[in-house]
Amino acid sequence: MESVLTANWPTDAGVSPRPTAARWAVKALFFMNGALFATWAARLPAVQAAHGLSHGQLGVALLVMSLGAVLAMPTAGWLSARFGSDKVSKLAALPYCAMLPGLMLAPNLACFVVVLFCFGAFHGALDVAMNAQAVVVENQYARPIMSSFHALWSTGGLAGAAAGGLLAGMGLQPLTHFILAMLLFGGLALAAFPHLLRMDHKNPGTTAADAHGPAFRLPSRGLLALGVVALCVMVGEGAMADWSAVYLRSNLRANEGVAAAGYAVFSLAMAGGRFLGDRLSARTDAVTLVRVGSALAAGGLLAALIFEHTAVALAGFACVGMGFATIVPLVFSAAGRKPGIAPGIAVASVTTLGYLGFLLGPPVIGFASELVGLRGALAIVVVTSLTAAVLAPTLGRSKEVSQPPSKP
Repeated sequence: MESVLTANWPTDAGVSPRPTAARWAVKALFFMNGALFATWAARLPAVQAAHGLSHGQLGVALLVMSLGAVLAMPTAGWLSARFGSDKVSKLAALPYCAMLPGLMLAPNLACFVVVLFCFGAFHGALDVAMNAQAVVVENQYARPIMSSFHALWSTGGLAGAAAGGLLAGMGLQPLTHFILAMLLFGGLALAAFPHLLRMDHKNPGTTAADAHGPAFRLPSRGLLALGVVALCVMVGEGAMADWSAVYLRSNLRANEGVAAAGYAVFSLAMAGGRFLGDRLSARTDAVTLVRVGSALAAGGLLAALIFEHTAVALAGFACVGMGFATIVPLVFSAAGRKPGIAPGIAVASVTTLGYLGFLLGPPVIGFASELVGLRGALAIVVVTSLTAAVLAPTLGRSKEVSQPPSKP
């Protein structure tokens, strides 16, 4: 692995690109990551039909994809500390694009599962590496900018989903769609590569042991608390993705079009909140933002569960999206500033815990709904949101790194 990385991207420091160029390059990776994953998700029914998968087989395949992501995240964090997140981003981005048409070209179920595992692994590795790169870029600025990166991920997801629905409606075959997406987003990644910042594993506060130590180790207590905040929020994100439409349809008797609007309202509110997030972060401390955002999410969802009216539910889902919008970016920034640990390893720890929340939240809500009904089960998200509010002071313990003398 080391020879591959050093051969393609030399480790000499050289002259770093302008921070502005690096910022747009990282934004491009965030957009590409979100759009590519949404492209796959939008054509999932067609992929299922093409491979003749039952719902059970598809469920197992999706679990394998998630397993690939969870296993790759800590490894990507260690590699980012050892070689730099710029190199890991480059190593992950192009294979991630290439796996997309491979999902349609797999000749049998076994090959499909292997390709899906790799797709999840490269997705998870890129997620960690680009977030670690975002921390490095943010440290070059005299103001918070992390939320704007995550806003581009949300925008990419919306664009990929919308394009997928449009192209599916036009009758474009999934393989053709995936090849076009591979070429488009692969080209976007190649254009971004030269502008990524190098040598982030030599950031202040990082020790040699961080870069050369084991790839897998238990996070510190402070880092674990940040990971729990991410987990609590991403339990809610997973619940909104999988259960918002079901709640509107089954509990409130909304028609299918209105039910589908539930997650769209949540997603649009989250994207809008992330575009505003940097301004809010510049004016308000992170602890207050997490407390207010968590309370807004908890209150909005509680209103949606108490008042059995579609308009109230949609407004409540929008409050959940707006409340969650800035929390994960703030958590990643705080993790990347933890002294004595490389940003890649810190971000990997938090990302892995958060991703576990996204994976485990929806099935836990499903099981709970069998016992207490869907309305009662979704109250779990109210509890996890309030838990994030209680843990908000954890973000105040991550001290800011020294800022550059001038504002780019």
